[in-house]
Amino acid sequence: MSTFKAPKGTYDLIPPESAKYLAVREAIAAPLRNSGYGYIETPGFESVELFARGVGESTDIVTKEMYAFETKGGDRLALRPEGTASVLRAALEANLHKAGNLPVKLWYSGSYYRYERPQKGRYRHFSQVGAEAIGAEDPALDAELIILADQAYRSLGLSDFRILLNSLGDKECRPVYRAALQDFLRGLDLDEDTRRRIDINPLRVLDDKRESVQQQLTGAPLLRDYLCDACKAYHEEVRELITAAGVSYEDDPKLVRGLDYYTRTTFEFVHDGLGSQSAVGGGGRYDGLSEMIGGPALPSVGWALGVDRTVLALEAEGVELELPSATSVFAVPLGEEARRVLFAKVTELRKVGIAADFSYGAKGLKGAMKNANRSGARYTIVAGERDLAEGIVQLKDMESGEQSAIGVNEIVAELEARLG
Repeated sequence: MSTFKAPKGTYDLIPPESAKYLAVREAIAAPLRNSGYGYIETPGFESVELFARGVGESTDIVTKEMYAFETKGGDRLALRPEGTASVLRAALEANLHKAGNLPVKLWYSGSYYRYERPQKGRYRHFSQVGAEAIGAEDPALDAELIILADQAYRSLGLSDFRILLNSLGDKECRPVYRAALQDFLRGLDLDEDTRRRIDINPLRVLDDKRESVQQQLTGAPLLRDYLCDACKAYHEEVRELITAAGVSYEDDPKLVRGLDYYTRTTFEFVHDGLGSQSAVGGGGRYDGLSEMIGGPALPSVGWALGVDRTVLALEAEGVELELPSATSVFAVPLGEEARRVLFAKVTELRKVGIAADFSYGAKGLKGAMKNANRSGARYTIVAGERDLAEGIVQLKDMESGEQSAIGVNEIVAELEARLG
């Protein structure tokens, strides 16, 4: 046993389970790459102020969950708790919005960190794939991202998820709603921390998951009743576009999400098989975030989907992903000459795209064949001194058990033909 263990609330991804996570990431990214989104990667830590301004100083993420620290040089940094603020910062810093082709469409994949109470589906270190479309205000863009996320989940075989949809209005109509909501909340029996939120960001109270708070929110004013005509028209077009694409959704007038930067369209993907941590992903429009972090006005929309929770959703539905075998061919040499020849052949197989492995460590035939079985390889190549003297190797089909002799120089062509 090692002296050290993974920190509380984190996990290690190890084979074979890790192959499932890679497949999920690939499935989420595939429709994005097919829709004009380019890959971006940002540092694992950023200025604390970036998240305080962008995510919101009153959010749980900033006040309770962010891993913040001071460097030896005196800089205040934080491990990134979410991806949008970092991606927008990077796009602004690189002046991608000035290249003349808006929206700037970006996707990313990485690890994020929040100091939360660990439980199934909620970790202190977690993985997400995200997408951001920066610099355009268009209902079709909002619809595109919702459709692409739906497409990604369905390509994995998921079916028991729901899309919750709402509009949070804009700077024209939300202040009126905010005042009405504040008046309502001030009449409730709330703790001191929650009462402070009423003045800073009252919508955060609607997102409070505690039953004692939710019971009191019955009859709270709903934002949809305060939307201006422009926001109503915008939201209706988003709904029409995703409906026309065959994507089902549920209107949820109480959906506000957990970040301060959202405006207009907001949505969440939930899976009822995950218990209390039912959200597998979500996002929305954040038209004012660029200005919050010192950039120009750049209306934008995006989402992030949780890889960890998507894997849990697959397990809840009993979906088994068809994962490619890590090894298709396993080579077992018997003797030094066979070791030299088969190692060269394994290298050739890899060059033509065939997953091949080799029996390392000078094991005997019995031990090497056990390794071949464990590898999951479809074919095993076995060769000894007598075989090589005749210019052949033994090729064994690990599924049928059939074994045949083939020429040493025919190995690559034969396996390419058999494996397609």
